[in-house]
Amino acid sequence: MGQIETLMVGVTNSGTTSVTISGVAVGNSEFTMSPLNLPLVLAAGQSVEVNVSFTPAATGWQSGLIKFSTDSGLATLQVAGTGATNQSVKSSPSSVSFGSVAIGSIATVPVVLTNTHEWKIALSSLQTSGNEFALGGNGPQFPLTLGPGQSVTVNVAFAPQWTGQTGGSVFITGPGLSIPLTGTGATPGQLSANPSSLSFGSIQDGSTLTLMDSLTNTGASSVTISQAAASGAGFSISGLNVPLVLDPGASVTFSVLFTPQAPGSASGAVNVVSDASDSKLNVALSGTGTAQGQLILAPGAMNFGDVTVGSVASQNSSFSASVSSVTISSANLSNAEFSLSGISFPVTIAAGQSVPVTLTFAPQSTGATSALLTVTSNAGDNPTETLSGDGVAQQQHSVALTWTDYGSGIAGYNVYRGSVTGGPYARINSELASSPAYDDDSVACGQTYYYVTTAVNENGMESAYSNEAQEVIPNP
Repeated sequence: MGQIETLMVGVTNSGTTSVTISGVAVGNSEFTMSPLNLPLVLAAGQSVEVNVSFTPAATGWQSGLIKFSTDSGLATLQVAGTGATNQSVKSSPSSVSFGSVAIGSIATVPVVLTNTHEWKIALSSLQTSGNEFALGGNGPQFPLTLGPGQSVTVNVAFAPQWTGQTGGSVFITGPGLSIPLTGTGATPGQLSANPSSLSFGSIQDGSTLTLMDSLTNTGASSVTISQAAASGAGFSISGLNVPLVLDPGASVTFSVLFTPQAPGSASGAVNVVSDASDSKLNVALSGTGTAQGQLILAPGAMNFGDVTVGSVASQNSSFSASVSSVTISSANLSNAEFSLSGISFPVTIAAGQSVPVTLTFAPQSTGATSALLTVTSNAGDNPTETLSGDGVAQQQHSVALTWTDYGSGIAGYNVYRGSVTGGPYARINSELASSPAYDDDSVACGQTYYYVTTAVNENGMESAYSNEAQEVIPNP
């Protein structure tokens, strides 16, 4: 309804003589015919073309007669057509809600218009109501005609100028279709960094320090971060993957890394690009690269000399740092007979400072042996220390005991030993000593022993203990 469909009709004099048309009458007001200059004389076989239009006022079948009055009688033309509803064109979606859009931003929604009937539909124009709504660019040109089942896509834009909800519509003249529009203007998103700058202090060349930062949307509408990168030699970021959408109040935390490549101060920034009101946000970065520390092991070589197998010898050494601080993560000795003590890893030694350590040699077998002390650190170089020593056999000690002979009638003597003065004592000879002398070969280094003897006569009677004798065994 509301559209006009026009067809061309030819009126022909099919007789052998001329015919004069004196009048035309249309029997249905929804049909019209282009006017003729009357009276009109048509010679035999002559035709005239007229335009017949149908403008339905209601849905449904319509028909009528167009009557031509001539000097040879009445001629008629039967006309008919069907009035169709305005909704022969449908939109998808049938209404558009833009939701919340930041003031100063533009949101665009595509709308598909489809002719759902079996006849062509003329679309005269598109109009929008509401100051904040408009048709997007690169759309189709109007007027246009949609054939049966054909579609066309138009873009509808919302550019809010103030906060709050607003409404409007898109009106398509021709089918008379109206598409409701709604949208809400919101305060633009605002991006802030916490902290707003990062200072890494002094970092050794080749080392890496990581600091954390975060971005927060403090506005009332979402923010889309489209770009994020670090500038400046030695600076980089991790954990900030774009594009990234932050809803109002939402935050994202990411890492900023500084790996200086040369001594000296360095500066840079984390550069963030978004659709927030502050579209370009910069987080200032600064740091200083320092020369790598130098590690010193003193002495560079250590000889423990002769050490008895089963005993332990220790010597003092030290780890020192120069130029800048050094962090030692581990130390290793290539021979299990040597060990390191007096330090726990990891340990950081400030420039100009030393940490004392103790190196120990505990030989398990005789002969010369050596080891290499190596360390792992962030120093420019990792020196080594050479250790050496000789394992020697334990020295065997004995105690030679003598006492006064008891004279005749003595069958032999017993020898007793204790570990404390005054006893108790234990006999250490397996059979009677025939003379007043005995060698004790079962002594241990570093021990003190107490000895007494008894005399046994020929009848097997044993005397009382003699006076006590003390003997201290050297170590080793």
